[in-house]
Formats: sequence, structure tokens, C-alpha cells
Amino acid sequence: MEIEKKPSASVQPGLLTGLLVSAMVTASLISTFYLAWKVAGLPFVPFDVFDWMTRILPGQVLAFGIGAMVTVIRALNLGPTAAGAKAAEHAMAIAGMFFTGIFAGTILFGIIRALRGRYARTLGLALGIAVAVPVALISHQAGQTASTGPGLSGLWVLVAVLFWGATLGWAYQQLLIGGGTVAKHAGEDTVERIDRRRFLVRLGGATAVVIVIGAVVGELAEAKRKRVRVTTGKDLLWSSTHPLPNAKAAVKPVPGTRPEYTPLERHYRIDIDTSPPIIDPQHWRLKIDGLVEKPLALTLDELQRFEPMHQFITLSCISNPVGGDLIGTTRWTGACLQRLLPSLRLQAGATHLKIRAADGFYEVVSLETIRSDERVMLTYAWDGVPLLPEHGFPLRIYMPDIYGMKQPKWIESIEVTDHWEPGFWVDRGWDKDARMKSTSVIDTVAVDMTIINADHRRLVPIGGIAHAGARGISRVELQVDDGPWQEAALRPPLSDLTWVVWRYEWPFDHGKHTFRVRCYEGNGTLQIASPSPVEPSGATGLYSRTEMF
Repeated sequence: MEIEKKPSASVQPGLLTGLLVSAMVTASLISTFYLAWKVAGLPFVPFDVFDWMTRILPGQVLAFGIGAMVTVIRALNLGPTAAGAKAAEHAMAIAGMFFTGIFAGTILFGIIRALRGRYARTLGLALGIAVAVPVALISHQAGQTASTGPGLSGLWVLVAVLFWGATLGWAYQQLLIGGGTVAKHAGEDTVERIDRRRFLVRLGGATAVVIVIGAVVGELAEAKRKRVRVTTGKDLLWSSTHPLPNAKAAVKPVPGTRPEYTPLERHYRIDIDTSPPIIDPQHWRLKIDGLVEKPLALTLDELQRFEPMHQFITLSCISNPVGGDLIGTTRWTGACLQRLLPSLRLQAGATHLKIRAADGFYEVVSLETIRSDERVMLTYAWDGVPLLPEHGFPLRIYMPDIYGMKQPKWIESIEVTDHWEPGFWVDRGWDKDARMKSTSVIDTVAVDMTIINADHRRLVPIGGIAHAGARGISRVELQVDDGPWQEAALRPPLSDLTWVVWRYEWPFDHGKHTFRVRCYEGNGTLQIASPSPVEPSGATGLYSRTEMF
């Protein structure tokens, strides 16, 4: 006679098994979210949750995280800082969900184990509900990754997370069966001991398949979109068909100096999101309300009917360290905000504009600034083409002489007010003025481009850039070791709003040498030499590099 074995404490799956199962099931969930995001435009929950957290964390925590990322990327030479920082954000978002899922699943296994295997599926469903509801609400509130409607997006998140919880409960039950319970086949009672290891291997195999499919198909969908964008936009770039204004200048950049005109794909991007907001230009409107006689809702076409303004502009991030690459130059096109003001029909008492972006970012600009500077513009194109999604499509603002932290992208509304208030980053402890600090950088010491002058002396070209916001650069000097400061040659800038390319011909000398550079603003003000960190007002200090020849 065969005896049915009852579940006992000795056959309950352990917590390490729960950790392993939770890791596999959570990895499958993340991969499924990724596939659905890339193919169907459904929410990618890890990014939404991460973006939500950046909104609620204290400013000091965010500042520390930004500084740490920039420092590590530069120290390990991990490539462009902006791309590295965004990759780090993505990794942290995915890792956050992964380890949270592992923790929750392991706790679930511990509870079921304490109940001797009873209610495994019910408790799994309960966990799914407990996690799905807040995650769906957070994803809806962040709302950056989905291009589908809120109803479908919320339903998808609820179902997916609920299935995750149910799968954990089911997996525990399968492992329990493998530990010694009765299974029935063809009407006969048989004792079938399912090998737990075999179940875990099968679960691991299924997880691997889901991850590979999600990653490969998702990346193929993303690559297709990028190919379409490049194919349709590259030939339309202003820089593809026009020479730069200073193309014939006598002073030429030293080979190895960063491009004077930054390619769009290399222009830095720093913002508060893991992925750019998805905005449909057909439905987008610039809503203008507050202290106006009548609220407005301008389409992009209506904004483009105003006389376009074209400006060569260098923009820098306040988180850019001395010598960093969070700075770029391109040609901006948009509508002069000063000329736009009469169309808004402002009420008496209006003093400021509160500009809100689709990603939750906001900033306040005084009307006095706009009325005194016609260069302030609502920008809709870079380098002759519409703004790329990651750079603020369909609209961003430009204000001279201040860091990018106060210049919203993805603008969706302007509220006319009668008071100033701190913007997004100012509210988190950063400088309320954010005026660009003057800076100068050595990009290259071109030993392989040696020049022999008329005296048969060997000269090595040294080159780089200098920038002081809208204040211009009047002089750049280079120092070798502890020698005197020597004036470098300046290339005429693309405009009064861009950086200056400089070069210096250094008389070559064997050995180890340290090179330093400093600049003077347009009015003769010397660059600040004493070092300071990027937070809260932007980095200062002299850039130096040491070379062995």
C-alpha cells in the first residue's frame, strides 16, 4: 500500500531557493517590460519608478549622485560623460527593480515556508496585488516612457506585476511537489518526486529565453527607429550644406581639439529623466495662461510663423567639471520671446513667466530679463532640423549666460505670474542665478603635428577651447611648468554666444612638463583660479595636464 506524503518542514524550499527563483522571475518581468516598451510603447516600469524617485529625493542626495557619477565616468575614462551618466541611470533603475523583486520574492518564500506551504498561490497573488497597485500609480504619475493611453498603460502594469506575483506562488508550489507530495496521473495515485534541481534548470532556461527575446527584439525595434531618424534627417542639417561663419579664419584648430561645431549626436544631454518624454507634435500645444487677457494654446506651426531667429550658441551644464565634456555648440533656431510678448496680451502686474516641461521640470524667468535681451528665444530646431526627442522636442528655451539647469526642454506650458519662485534645481539647493563661470581647457598637445619654424626650432601645437557664457573671451594664456604665462592665438568665434578655439605653438623640450591654461572674459576679468566643486554654482579652477616627451 502506498502512503501519501504530507508537506513537512523538511521538504519546504529554503530562502536561498526563493532568492534564486525570485531573481529569475523578476528578470523575466523586466525583460517583458522592456520588450513591450520598445515594440508597443507600453511603460517601462524600472525607468518610471526611478524618475519618480528623483522627484522626491532631497536635493543633496541628487547632487551627490550626480557628482559621483561624473567623477567615476571621468576617472575610469568611460567615454562621453552625458552618455555614461545616462547609462548609469538606466543601470541603477533596472538594478533597483531587480533587487526589490528579489527581496519581495524571498520574503514571500519565507512567509509561505512558515505556513508549511499552505496558501502559496493565494499569497503570491496577494504580493502581486500589493506591488502592482502602487507601481501602476507611480508609473502613471511619472508617465515618461509610455506612448499609449493611461488606461491601457495602467492595465498592462497591473496585469504584468500580478502575473509576476502569481508566478512566484506557483513556483513555490512546484518546488513543494518536488519535495515529496502526491501527483495523480490517469486516475492512479502515484508518488512522483520531481527533482527540484531539474525544475530550477527549466525555470532558468525559460528565463534566459524571455531575456534574450526581450533584449534582441527590443534593440532591433530601437535600431530601426534610429535608422529612420538618421536617414530622414542627416541630409537636412544646416551644417551639411553651409560653411561655418569663421571657415576662412587664419587661426585653425589644432588637430585633436574638440569639434568647434558639435554634431547633434555628440551634444551633451543632462536632464531629470531616464528617457525623454514622448510628445505627439500633432496634439502638442504651448498653453499660455495666468495673468493674460485670454489663455492661448499655440501650435508648433503657429510659433514657427513668427520671424525665425538663428543663433550659434554654446550651452554648458552646471555639473560640468573643469575640463569636462558637458558642453556643446550648435545653431539654434526659434522665436524671439521678446517679440512674442505682445501676442500674449499680459495683464498689469505680470512680472514673471513660469515655464513647465512635460517631464515635470519647471523654471521661472523674469519679464525684465526677456524685455532687456532679445536673444532669449523659444527654440524648436537645432542645426536646421527639429529638436531631437532627447534634446527637448518640440520646444525648449534659451537664455544667455546661464547654465542649462535653468533652461527647460519639452516645454508644454507658460504661466504668467506676479512673483518669482525657485525653479526645479534651485528648489533643491542649486544656485538661483546659475551664471556660467568662465573656463578654459587644453584638448590636445599634438606632438605628432610638430612644426619646424624658420629658426629650425621644433614647435608643438597645443589647442583647446575657452568659454565665458555671453561675456566673450578676450585673451587665453598658457603656462608650461612654472614659466611665464604666454598668450595663445584666438580663432574668431562662431558668435558672441559661443566658445573660442585657441592654439599655441610650444617650443618643444624633452622631458616631463605640466601645461596650464587660463582665460580672460571680454571685459578683461580673469578666470577664477581657485578650485570649487560643481555644486551649487558651477566648477571653477584652472585646467592642467602633464605629458612626458
